[in-house]
Amino acid sequence: MRDVVYADYQSSKPVDPRVVEAMLPYFGAAGTFGNAASLHAVGDDATAALEEARATVARFFGAQPQEIVFTSGATEANNLAIIGYAMRNRRKGDHVIITEAEHISVLNIAKYLEKNGFKVTRAPIDLYGRVSAKKLRARVTDETILVSVGWASNEIGTVQPIAEIAEMLAGSGVALHTDAVAAEGLVPIDMGAVPVSLMSLSANDLYGPRGVGALYVRKGVQVAPVLLGGGQERGLRSGTEDLAAIAGMAAAADIMATEMPAEVARIAAIRDRLVERVLAEIPDSHLNGAPLEPSGGRLPNNAHFRFDGVEGEAMILSLRDEGVAAATGSACSSKTLEPSHTLISCGLLHEEAHGSLEFTFGRFSEPDDVDRIMAVLPGVIARLRVLSPLYKVKSPA
Repeated sequence: MRDVVYADYQSSKPVDPRVVEAMLPYFGAAGTFGNAASLHAVGDDATAALEEARATVARFFGAQPQEIVFTSGATEANNLAIIGYAMRNRRKGDHVIITEAEHISVLNIAKYLEKNGFKVTRAPIDLYGRVSAKKLRARVTDETILVSVGWASNEIGTVQPIAEIAEMLAGSGVALHTDAVAAEGLVPIDMGAVPVSLMSLSANDLYGPRGVGALYVRKGVQVAPVLLGGGQERGLRSGTEDLAAIAGMAAAADIMATEMPAEVARIAAIRDRLVERVLAEIPDSHLNGAPLEPSGGRLPNNAHFRFDGVEGEAMILSLRDEGVAAATGSACSSKTLEPSHTLISCGLLHEEAHGSLEFTFGRFSEPDDVDRIMAVLPGVIARLRVLSPLYKVKSPA
């Protein structure tokens, strides 16, 4: 990876070598390869490993083991949480609230619910991408059964006031779901302190393998399955559990539990240095999302910029030629060429949203990554502005 400056950790993280080592015993015939549903001794070993992993993941998030349901990833967890809760509780109401800044998987689930007779309200966000608990509460009706708010934006890094929202909904009979993928491993998450009902998780965002995740389901919350089959995971997620991947998720959570404070501080220092240099060295550059402040309003690894008169895809392709990997927005929707729905909801014009560039750092980032980025980024921006009919050089004041 040192041949390329990798600054796209929000879209995909490398699997930690220690996680790979923890997964190896679950592949070969000499290891724990059995099916946890089997009634023989090999199946018993698999069951024991599965439940040990469940307990480890639960412990990292301040949950109980029986509240963790393993899935194929966060998209499936979002489907199980939102569709599963809506269908299971439809007799109580047919109204769901999300925000305008949700991940594309949540937005598409909302469209699915609307096609199936549910009413969906999309709460607005402010210029920093933050939703107000009061604005959410004002949209709750007698028919509201579920509110879904991502813990943090995977694009601009804004952290939502989940604890305040959970407290606001407490006792109302309305469940709160949060997609915590962008936030896990970067901000503290404790289900013992924040009473959310449902929470979607991904192993890869903890430096575990792709293709595995989990849904936290608070005790007493009722969810209908969206996959039918053999009844694994307490009947909520049928399909033989991928024991190796689940063991990898547990190992990743265990490592993060020890290393997260120091890692977050180190990554934040790298991010802060990049923001300082970009804003100082590149004219007409702006930071999208919440300001850099110690209040926890922004993810510590996220630097999201916009550059006047420059188009995002052109910046990405130019940086790729210079050995820098960055992003223009959510990797799950970056193929569409549409401007970020989050940035538009923040009040940016289409041309401003199109001129955005996201850098995210992680466990294997190094301080000199900033120097390598800044060795090429000002020249890329200057070159593209010469070609752009949208950029006008501003006269000195």
